[in-house]
Amino acid sequence: GVFYPALARSWSVQPDGLTWHFRVREGVRFHNSDEFSAKDVVASLKRIVDPTLGGAYGTQGVYASYIGKAGFEATRDDTVKITTTEPMADLLDLLSEMPIAPVDEMGRLPKEYIGTGPYNVGSKSRGEMVLERNRAHWGKKAYADEVTFIEVPGSKVRSEMVFDREVNIGALIEYPDTRIHQKSEQTSITSLKSSLCIIFMMNAQYGPCRDKRVRQALNYGLNTDEVIKQVKKGQATRLNGYLTPHHFGTDPKTDPYPYDPERAKALLSESGYGDGLNLVIDLPTEMPDEALKLGEMMKDHYGKIGIDVELVSYRNRPAYAEMVRDKRIHDLCCFDSSPLSTFRVLREKIHSMHKGPWWEGYSNPEVDRMIDQAQRVFDDKKREEIYRKIFQTIRDDAPWVFLYRPTYFWAYSKKLENWKPTSTGLIQLAE
Repeated sequence: GVFYPALARSWSVQPDGLTWHFRVREGVRFHNSDEFSAKDVVASLKRIVDPTLGGAYGTQGVYASYIGKAGFEATRDDTVKITTTEPMADLLDLLSEMPIAPVDEMGRLPKEYIGTGPYNVGSKSRGEMVLERNRAHWGKKAYADEVTFIEVPGSKVRSEMVFDREVNIGALIEYPDTRIHQKSEQTSITSLKSSLCIIFMMNAQYGPCRDKRVRQALNYGLNTDEVIKQVKKGQATRLNGYLTPHHFGTDPKTDPYPYDPERAKALLSESGYGDGLNLVIDLPTEMPDEALKLGEMMKDHYGKIGIDVELVSYRNRPAYAEMVRDKRIHDLCCFDSSPLSTFRVLREKIHSMHKGPWWEGYSNPEVDRMIDQAQRVFDDKKREEIYRKIFQTIRDDAPWVFLYRPTYFWAYSKKLENWKPTSTGLIQLAE
């Protein structure tokens, strides 16, 4: 919920909640030396909401669903006016994710990377990209004159490359592969409890998961602490709802579902499944990579409360995402919820009237009403209060099986001193 000036040096919203004005930073140049202006912002936003623009893993058209009908206008060289069709208090959540490119270079996107950041793309080839310091950059100072990114499959290999001083940073190291750095004088490990939610979304449109009692039973009937211990070697934190502490409006006072198989059995009995229940769970083989292991543990745990589980796996991850988007899942599907925007999670996965890309049938008119209300409340504290009420309600309604947020690890050379990634898990290479 906190934003700082960058390419937009200031902004304001009119009392109607529909009209925004952004003053863009002057004296900024793109990597191709074009001068940055409001016209570039307008052209970039219009491109992003173009319904014909594709997207990976089912994300096509997502931004257009929010501001596809908004008006974008460069009223001056340094001023952008955005007019939305409905009040949108969390509009900055969306805009902060959108890259800005020169108006005259739109045709070269996305094959070319032309921005305003502290590094230019020097060269790229299969499995490797070289970034060069942008000496004309307006803001943060780059750490190095040149940075090379190398695609290296295998956590152990990446970890050993740092240890052997072949590279300076190894990203996303699995916990067992961090041990070689524990007593090293040359390398170190840093970690971050992520904002990624590993969940199982339930089909609340058709089948037994339409019943809230069944959904609650699936949360009570799974020993999430044991799952974390076995699957993530203890390197994850269980969720107490549909968001992480990184998200705006999370309520830390909300209790996670305890492991209570007897209560799970009672709920199943109340909902008419005292003599047993058959469920089919969909699992991708990657993203999250541990989905198959999670499915096996769920099958084992649910078997103890009278649920017979069939596991169906999918190797084509993009096709799996489209299947979920098309709402063709069986009873549950493994998914990773990644947006850091609470607004986006609610609109794309929860709100039953919008029926967003990852909505799977959950419906609570009071939740819908509170989501709509929050978008008309521009006072952050008041909006946060509404989001916290939503958080507790969704926890109780249990449209998902709430599992955990993984802990990420990076190995790095001590020559970089106390290097750390950003709070969102990105590799930080500028002051």
